[in-house]
Amino acid sequence: MTTSALVRIDIGTAAMEGMLDMPHDAAGIVLFAHGSGSSRLSPRNNHVARILRDAGIGTLLLDLLTPQEDAHYRNRFDIALLTARLRTAATWLRTQDATAALPLGLFGASTGAAAALQLAADPALPVAAVVSRGGRPDLAGNAALHAVTAPTLLIVGGADEPVIALNRQAYAELGGLKRLEIVPRATHLFEEPGALDTVARLAADWFAGHFAGG
Repeated sequence: MTTSALVRIDIGTAAMEGMLDMPHDAAGIVLFAHGSGSSRLSPRNNHVARILRDAGIGTLLLDLLTPQEDAHYRNRFDIALLTARLRTAATWLRTQDATAALPLGLFGASTGAAAALQLAADPALPVAAVVSRGGRPDLAGNAALHAVTAPTLLIVGGADEPVIALNRQAYAELGGLKRLEIVPRATHLFEEPGALDTVARLAADWFAGHFAGG
């Protein structure tokens, strides 16, 4: 049984809206950082989130940018801004009875992966595990990548050659336990039959294993 709630997280004069879904006796909570031009309604992230919940993991999908901010294209690549919003959401999770004591995981796509890794590099906020789907971890910067100690899984489509190269570059800089998984024949959005299911299973196994280990 899963409990769902629409939440609002204050960000000064505005708020981020999100959907918090908690299975009974959740093993952990995963905060999603969507990519450029996406939102908490992303069908791909929601598909992954459903499979995580089936594995007993809570999920929070939210809009990191307000509609007004998202109208300015440059904000979608403002990694510092996205990281700040992600930090606000992660801090909020630590104040909620249902999630305060749970291990925290971060799932990032596209530019959201860079924000997730920058947040994971902050020693003040314990992160149990990170997963990137078709992400741009290189945009986190080498200093942040070196500082990441949370177990990190980078997932890239086998046909997404430019992003594979960027992920290999970031992988070489990452600290801590890490893994690079290439899904054969998948393109950037993992639209091929079964590709997104593969991503979701890899993510569920990664989070579940490291939540339990933590």
